[in-house]
Amino acid sequence: MNAGNLEKGVDRNNLDLSVSPGENFYQYACGGWQKANPLDPQYARFGTFDQLAENSREQVKDIITNLGNNLPQGTIAQKVSDLYLLGMDSVRLNAEGVNPLKADLAKIDAAKRSDFMKLIAWMQMGIGSPFFGTAVMADLKNSNANMFYMMQGGLSMGDRDYYLENDANTVKVRNAYVNYIERLFELAGYKKGAAKKAAKNVMKIETDLARVAMTREETRDYSKLYNVMNVADLKQQYKNIDWDVLNVKNVDKICVFQPKSIAKVDEMLKTLKDEEIKDYLKFKYIDAASNFLSDDFVQANFDMYSRAMSGKQVMQPRWKRALNVPNTMLGEAVGQLYVEKYFPEDSKKKMQKLVDNLKVALGERIANLTWMSPKTKVNALVKLNSFTVKIGYPDKWRDYSDVTIDKNASYWENVKGVLQFSANYELSQLGKPVDKDRWYMTPQTVNAYYEPSSNEICFPAAILQAPYFDPNADDASNYGAIGVVIGHEMTHGFDDQGRNFDHVGNMVDWWTAEDAEKFKALAEKLGAQYSAEIVADDVHANGNFTMGENIADHGGLRVAYTAFKKTEQGKGNELIDGFTPDQRFCLSYANVWAANITKEEILRRTKVDPHSLGVNRVNVALRNMEWFFDAFGIKEGDKMYRTPEDRVSIW
Repeated sequence: MNAGNLEKGVDRNNLDLSVSPGENFYQYACGGWQKANPLDPQYARFGTFDQLAENSREQVKDIITNLGNNLPQGTIAQKVSDLYLLGMDSVRLNAEGVNPLKADLAKIDAAKRSDFMKLIAWMQMGIGSPFFGTAVMADLKNSNANMFYMMQGGLSMGDRDYYLENDANTVKVRNAYVNYIERLFELAGYKKGAAKKAAKNVMKIETDLARVAMTREETRDYSKLYNVMNVADLKQQYKNIDWDVLNVKNVDKICVFQPKSIAKVDEMLKTLKDEEIKDYLKFKYIDAASNFLSDDFVQANFDMYSRAMSGKQVMQPRWKRALNVPNTMLGEAVGQLYVEKYFPEDSKKKMQKLVDNLKVALGERIANLTWMSPKTKVNALVKLNSFTVKIGYPDKWRDYSDVTIDKNASYWENVKGVLQFSANYELSQLGKPVDKDRWYMTPQTVNAYYEPSSNEICFPAAILQAPYFDPNADDASNYGAIGVVIGHEMTHGFDDQGRNFDHVGNMVDWWTAEDAEKFKALAEKLGAQYSAEIVADDVHANGNFTMGENIADHGGLRVAYTAFKKTEQGKGNELIDGFTPDQRFCLSYANVWAANITKEEILRRTKVDPHSLGVNRVNVALRNMEWFFDAFGIKEGDKMYRTPEDRVSIW
């Protein structure tokens, strides 16, 4: 890589030189970017991450809008193009109004009590998750076998706290939600009084479900979630749930993540009035369909989930909303078209080299840990050396031949068909070995992931672009950006959740008791650093809920820096544009998280997002790195300084 190319890598325009690095490093490194990129009202948060996603979206738009009309029926191009065009047809959508829902709403209306479980099972097939959620995933203790899971669900606001807490922002969101439920019922043809009554029934059910739901922190503990039960025992224990209609065939065992929630559902199915259950199912159905109907439904959905919850002021243009549907629901079909046009094969090779370098660095760090015993180190190194690495795109693509997109049917009918296809695909995995070649993100997604059950790290094609990855930039810029992303995903294998899985993805305790205690003590110390940060008003960050991501950020930084110091640039001290290699590494990392964000979105993310806010991903993380203080001459008395005894180093 060219260490002398000043056009690439760190951009001085991103800096805010009115602030010193020792005062607020995030502001110093990103303040110029924030000023140059004021928050567009169609976003609640917009950062360099989102810029890259916008770039990917423009590329996908270019692909889809150039596919043309009247394509051969049954081809991938026809399905993707027609689904997009259905979403673009505002005249037709507004003329149809609620009509696409009428038959299904009438079906719910006409249901007898004995039909309720059939309706719930039908909706669980991709349409919505009334009362609970379901999934097919690898067995946590046998990573080669798929298992059926049930978990708490049924909450359209997504988190229990929105129903139970009474601070000003939560009450505001909850009131907006009640108005939203009433509005959907009115749009579906209810009179005002009837809509009010129906909304009351929905809130009663969702609030009762929220009361028994696990907290966000509790759901991080897999040992509490792994409750495998025989179907015969489930039938005995939860007699009001008709297990035979639940879309689960040839299964004798089910993992129930939160038995308390399922017990509550079982009780509700017996004690709730028919009208209450019908109102709840109808709302869940209309809510699921609302973004695929006329403008008044779409506006109601936006006013609730985007404006009230996130602080967005303006809806995205129709083309973005329409594009998002095939881009996600037919994701690998679009992905196939995307990589053909936009992913250079040499990026894959360069990325593989970076990954190999990071693996070596993490291996060295594990071998040199002072707090971990040799026995546990051996197990950790075995796990690291067993990582599967996926870069760019899958070797085999999803088969969409069973999907039909019919221009004569409504937009919602087509969307519903794709959702049901996806749900059927998931259920078809039961009884089969886990597909280790499967990807859980599409190539056009700007993100990356670690999957504990297969011990794999994955980097889709779309994230392998500047400012994350630029083959023409200096090593400091690349290791500080994509290098930390790689190290971050690797460290997820050793965070508070990932550490519970072994090298083949089974939930096995490979730690000595003493090492586990030392890890927990270090993790708690790290969590306390984040929980001390105020995010807005008097609300603190939640260091326990964000623990996994915080550990991964710290590990990613340390591992990427260790690997960077092995490069020619890392070994030297040559200035580029006035910055040392270490300074460029830190600035490149900070720019990954440059963003502007609304206060509402800050408060929402603090409730529901396991990632820390960008400012804390930079400032709190870097304040544990001894080389960060050296790079910028930060010393005692500076706000960014943290004493050596208060710093945390886990991996």
